[in-house]
Amino acid sequence: MMSATVSKRSSWPISTWLSVVSLTFGSFALISSQLLPMAVLTPMATDLGITEGGAGQAVTLTALFAGIAAPTVALIVGCLDRKLINLALCALVVASNIAVAFTSDYFVLLAARMLLGIAIGGFFALAGATVVRLVTMEDMGKGMSIVFMGLSAGLVIAPALATLIGEAFGWRTAFMAAATCGLIALLLQAVCLPRVPATSATSLSTLFGLLKRRPVRVGLVVGLLFFGGEVSGFTFMRLYLETNGGLGATSIAPVLLVLGLASSLGSAVAGVFADRALREGFGATFLILAIATVGLLAFSNVYVAIFVFAAAWGVAIGAGPVMTQTWMGRAAPDQLEGVGGLFLAVIQLGVALGAITGGIAVDVIGTSAPLYVTATCAVLAAMLVATQQAPGADSQTATSALALAE
Repeated sequence: MMSATVSKRSSWPISTWLSVVSLTFGSFALISSQLLPMAVLTPMATDLGITEGGAGQAVTLTALFAGIAAPTVALIVGCLDRKLINLALCALVVASNIAVAFTSDYFVLLAARMLLGIAIGGFFALAGATVVRLVTMEDMGKGMSIVFMGLSAGLVIAPALATLIGEAFGWRTAFMAAATCGLIALLLQAVCLPRVPATSATSLSTLFGLLKRRPVRVGLVVGLLFFGGEVSGFTFMRLYLETNGGLGATSIAPVLLVLGLASSLGSAVAGVFADRALREGFGATFLILAIATVGLLAFSNVYVAIFVFAAAWGVAIGAGPVMTQTWMGRAAPDQLEGVGGLFLAVIQLGVALGAITGGIAVDVIGTSAPLYVTATCAVLAAMLVATQQAPGADSQTATSALALAE
């Protein structure tokens, strides 16, 4: 058996890179599936005979079940091999998207989206601990930045492509494409991900104990503001650009593509700041999001300006998940799966509240209202981070899961 521990900020072997990248494909499949309804909101609502607000709640329900599943999965999986758990969750992604693609019943669609929520909650609740087992705590920011590059791409690139696929072949084909992504992620993790045996099981008392730690509470509040605000604006971004910007689907898709590419850049850059200047990078992320959102509101009729501010928006939403996940990991390095479950529950609560708030704001106030929610949440998050100290980065180096699997 290998006993060597990966040294601080060491170079990773190719097997480690492949295992982390396989998780990246998993995050891409999960998040692109979760947010897919917003890319095909109008045609899906028309086909199912429901309102656009009702179609948007497909995102809300997924988020609610992900929030419930995140701490629950951490509690019930015990010491099972995390590789097997990840494979099962990828299989749920495939099943959910196929069910949506073939149903004409709104309630069957909602049930399928519940399954997707369970997959999302479980995957991201365990992601931080899994990455640390593959690399080290000192490289957590780097590892999570790579995993969340898949999330960044899923947030925006997938919806942009889904918009084009939906226009050309129908919204159901877009969900079949998402199912294919889930299958690819499953196969990659089956081949590349090593055994990831758990070191301990998470208990209910552990979860409640984490709430006594101030950095954990701060991270949860910031996560709620960031993800709630982001989703409020992004869920109805297409509708805003159509109504206020006068853009058609073929004009919106390039904007979302640029936003997605910038999001991947934000994830990559965030890894450096997360490991070396967590508090400063965290605060800057929210300020960029606030400025970019105000820019989109002020220059909705200027196509070039939309591109510029959409790119800035993308950098912020790409950096945010890496920063928040690393903050939570530093706040509780001894309980990574427990804090991951709590964090994911709060994230998905934010996603649900963001989608609900955005839907109400659109119906009551107008299509620009959700972006005002985004800007407000970003400013509040920046102010909160500015009053805090970053949790310490010192922690015991984790042993490579690749070594443990030998």
